[in-house]
Amino acid sequence: MKGIVIKAKDQTEYKFLSDLLKKLGISTASMSAEELEDLGLARMMKSVNRSKKVSRETIMKKLKA
Repeated sequence: MKGIVIKAKDQTEYKFLSDLLKKLGISTASMSAEELEDLGLARMMKSVNRSKKVSRETIMKKLKA
């Protein structure tokens, strides 16, 4: 099953959306701002091209710079 992430602009909108979804019988889960950032990072990491390899030397040069 798919899910939807909705970010309310303020507390009033959050309460309205929560109440509406509750009346519709749709389960909800709240997420903190940090959890939303983690979700975005996870989506970006999933979409990255993982077929290219980088040598250890290249990585070490970048870390030292």
